Amino acid sequence: MDHHPNNSSSCDPKSPLLPIRRPLQNQNFSFKSVLPTITNYLFILLGPLACTFICLFVDLHDHGSSRNMLAVLSWVFIWWLTEAVPMPITSMSPLFLFPIFGIASSEEVAKSYMNDVISLMLGSFMLALAVEHYNIHRRLALNVTLLFCGDPLNPPLLILGICATTAFISMWMQNTAAAVMMMPVATGILQWLPEGRLEVHPAVNRFRKGVILGVIYSAAIGGMSTLTGTGVNLILVGMWGSSFPEEMPISFSTWFFFGFPLAVVIFFALWGLLCLCYLSKGSRGVLSCYIDKSSLKREKELLGPLDFAEKMILAVFSLLVVLWMTRSITDEIPGWGSLFRGRVGDGTVSVMMATLLFIIPNRKQEGEKLMDWNKCKKIPWNVILLLGAGFAIADGVRSSGLADILSASLGFLKTVPQLAITPLVCLVSSSITEFTSNNATATLVIPLLIQLAKTMSIHPLLLMVPGAIGAQLAFLLPTGTPSNIVGFTTGHIEIKDMIKIGLPLKVAAIGASSLLMPTLGAFVFRTQ
Repeated sequence: MDHHPNNSSSCDPKSPLLPIRRPLQNQNFSFKSVLPTITNYLFILLGPLACTFICLFVDLHDHGSSRNMLAVLSWVFIWWLTEAVPMPITSMSPLFLFPIFGIASSEEVAKSYMNDVISLMLGSFMLALAVEHYNIHRRLALNVTLLFCGDPLNPPLLILGICATTAFISMWMQNTAAAVMMMPVATGILQWLPEGRLEVHPAVNRFRKGVILGVIYSAAIGGMSTLTGTGVNLILVGMWGSSFPEEMPISFSTWFFFGFPLAVVIFFALWGLLCLCYLSKGSRGVLSCYIDKSSLKREKELLGPLDFAEKMILAVFSLLVVLWMTRSITDEIPGWGSLFRGRVGDGTVSVMMATLLFIIPNRKQEGEKLMDWNKCKKIPWNVILLLGAGFAIADGVRSSGLADILSASLGFLKTVPQLAITPLVCLVSSSITEFTSNNATATLVIPLLIQLAKTMSIHPLLLMVPGAIGAQLAFLLPTGTPSNIVGFTTGHIEIKDMIKIGLPLKVAAIGASSLLMPTLGAFVFRTQ
């Protein structure tokens, strides 16, 4: 019996001649499915369109360089705020936009992407990766938590210990990294608590929320203490150095003498809010049934004793901190940096100590060092590129003459009292940072604050520092900073919980910075 070829193929589901039929629902066109793509392309076009509009229709009464700079700023900031193009790629756009629009040469722009501040960040990232690779952060967290746990359990003291550990880790690495490292420790403690919402005592669920909120906010607060704790502080220092090269640079120790007391004040405000909102009088008795020191000790024992590699990492890390703190101290005690006639910066020390990690053996395998380049592939280059873009934009605003035009247009602010404008600057910066990244907020706000300070004839740091602090106060929304997302994805907190703690914490932080900047800041930064 003869068969037509098409008949056999139509009967055999495995036949290669069988036409591919997709599910009917996949063939139906859905406007909702393509709407995000259309929106993305609209935002991509919006950047160059805004740039073109400013170049054609805006006249700033100069030779065009300041107008071109304003046009490029609109392009870059639209892409940053909408994230239509990945932020690291947008951060590289000054490398081609500045030369094309005649703002600066390619060599001048490229120099902004590698300076002492960038070197400081690179070395710090390598050390942070070493700490993470050898699990040192977890050992530190468990030791501190055991210290603060109490016997019997003291819930306020335990939250204090978890928050203090997170803040301490965040002082030496990025906020997000600190939150990612500490969140497993926090959830590891919470795993001893029963799950559920209806049958579980309310004190248990409140304590769980308090611990998660404590970790994400402590990571942000700890980062304020040191230059390496967050990219915002590095952006501030870099823009200060490039805008005022004749002034004394802000060293690691200089910032620490101001940032650490400020962070301590905000930290205890956080602790008080957490205890007030999430710890009731009967919480100690309820939580003691589930959490005790024995469970934490068992987890610590699993890590075993410190080995040679961990000891060397701690030694290199400790030496780095000592060198940072003693490079430049005071005029009377100049520090060891004076031996090199000021040619050595914090970035020099950071890279030098990071280099030791690639030289010292780890004694685990023959020929293996403490670090190798494969481990460094996790370096967050997006932060490095964003820092470079911030420095390039600050230089472009100044060299193009746009800074002078902005300064003249802000002349009316001379009548605003200084005591009122400082908290106002912090409030505006802290509001913007809820909707975009902390680093992008600092990159946008700080150059404007420099010109505002010139217009008001006051020391620029009186505005730049509160603006930088405000850029780090992303406390209200999960999308405000990656640290918030880390806590939100645990499922233990909701947006209302963040607002409940974040709003009064933001107010407390603005108040603290407004009080400390004219007093302690005036002494540390010599603004008077």
